[in-house]
Amino acid sequence: MKLWLAKQRYLIDFTLVSLARRKTRNLGLLFVYAVLVFMLASVTLYTHALRQEAARVLAASPEVIVQRMVAGRHDLIPPGYMEKIGRIRGVQKMEGRLWGYYYDAVTKANYTFMVPAENPPAAGEIVVGPALERSRGLAKNNGISFRSYSGKLHTFIVADVLPQASELVSADLVLMSEQNFRAFFDYPAGHYTDIALSVANPQEVRNVAIKLAAALPDARPILKDEVLRTYASIFDWREGIVLALLSAAILAFGILAWEKASGLSAEEKREIGILKAIGWETGDVIKMKFWEGLLISLTAFLVGFIAAYVHVFHFAASLFEPVLKGWAVLYPRFQLTPHIDGLQVATLFFFTVVPYAAAVLVPIWKAAITDPDAVMRG
Repeated sequence: MKLWLAKQRYLIDFTLVSLARRKTRNLGLLFVYAVLVFMLASVTLYTHALRQEAARVLAASPEVIVQRMVAGRHDLIPPGYMEKIGRIRGVQKMEGRLWGYYYDAVTKANYTFMVPAENPPAAGEIVVGPALERSRGLAKNNGISFRSYSGKLHTFIVADVLPQASELVSADLVLMSEQNFRAFFDYPAGHYTDIALSVANPQEVRNVAIKLAAALPDARPILKDEVLRTYASIFDWREGIVLALLSAAILAFGILAWEKASGLSAEEKREIGILKAIGWETGDVIKMKFWEGLLISLTAFLVGFIAAYVHVFHFAASLFEPVLKGWAVLYPRFQLTPHIDGLQVATLFFFTVVPYAAAVLVPIWKAAITDPDAVMRG
């Protein structure tokens, strides 16, 4: 074993010296290779981190949301629905929610007005999200007026600003009391936007949804799993768009790598011929060239992946952010939690390192089994 390790070490030393003799060419290849890995790794790391962030945010969401549909559109929940839902076996807890959207012509952005389930602001006061605070230049105890859809002007005092850590879900949020909400949107008493349900047994969520649909034919139950799958599909779709845009670069690199790996330069052929002439065996030549391909591809992978990690988690993936995160007037500022999926790294490694390392073997094998004099003569 020691002898084998020593032999591999000598082969690697010789390979490094050989690579240094063609420094410019190999550095150019290494740079292009690392840029390709950087782009692919940035996309996969960023979309995976977004999926994890979405799953973390939605973990506390209700298991079932019930909406009422009229002519295919979302309508208010009228009185009496909560009593009917409460009679369905398996429903542990239900809560009528009040929320709605408001377009602010000043910032040309949509806000989400909501009545929180716990600790609502006092009448005449609101709590705003961090992005709204920035866009309107608000601060605690400032006053702000919104004109409702009925044309009335409503003035509120900003009682507080939601913490920066919650900006991913609260950027455009305006929390207010139920009294203010119903007055602002002219909501009838006893009506709600939707109903959030908790189910005692998580295994029974789908059965409860079926019972809901049977008891209330105009109701649409939305399961938390469906919301999670929808978000996953959106991120998959955006990831696919970026990869499609990068496909031209990937194809160009593939052609370059194949051209480099499948053909040998006159200098390389002469080097192989000399090695054979001084007594190197065919297996040693193949091993030496295999190490050459592996060192280049492995170095490019490490450099590209580390650069992608820094780009995504320290510079917010500024190159791909507009495509992968989507667009909004009030854009949340948030820091992604570093999270690396081992399977994704292994997949990226397999498709970027293994093909190149393997592609160098065929031309090397052909040259290594040829007569040294014929190889040197080209």
